[in-house]
Amino acid sequence: MTMSSETVSEGHGGASVTKRDFLYLMTGSLATVGVAATIWPFIDQMNPDAATIAAAGPVDIDISQLQPGQRVVTLWAARPVFVVKRAEPALDELKNPKLLSQLRDPNSQEWQQPEYAANWSRSIKPEILVLVGVCTHLGCIPLFDPEPNTTNPAPDWPGGFFCPCHGSKYDLAGRVFQGVPAPYNLPVPPYHFPDDKTVRVGQNPPGANFDFNSILQV
Repeated sequence: MTMSSETVSEGHGGASVTKRDFLYLMTGSLATVGVAATIWPFIDQMNPDAATIAAAGPVDIDISQLQPGQRVVTLWAARPVFVVKRAEPALDELKNPKLLSQLRDPNSQEWQQPEYAANWSRSIKPEILVLVGVCTHLGCIPLFDPEPNTTNPAPDWPGGFFCPCHGSKYDLAGRVFQGVPAPYNLPVPPYHFPDDKTVRVGQNPPGANFDFNSILQV
């Protein structure tokens, strides 16, 4: 799937987004992202099976206007996919021993990502995160709040993804915290960068053969 000529301008800096390919574009506002929690039950009714995922064509996402701290969301294989541009301080925090001690699978040892994303940033390029945005507990869409906060959306919030359904927390690499209902990190789909301005979701880099059906849970 490629970008259509029909676009809308939303988000920071008036980034251009296609109505057909993008579900919505967000800049970290919980009020905006909260709408996704009400949309997801309708998406989930599609209940994509292995054949649907296997047949899903790649989706190209223009990231040329994406700013640090912003996220875009699109659909691939009937699943929401988050693409986040992480700021330098957020990348540094991913390696903080205090944060790592609070995570259930800090080293991505569980099979929730391709080998090319099984690293400290869970990504090909450290600054660009690509995740399937479905909580691994019961399938809600997590909220996105990249800024640390002492109270919201949870006490001592470090920045990341928060599931409003049952309180599961993930950091800005999609790694799940200990002591929450979700059992696994958010899954990483097959993807690569055909050029510096584009993320292609649903297609592995040349030479890689990761099958999204092999992950433990989505």
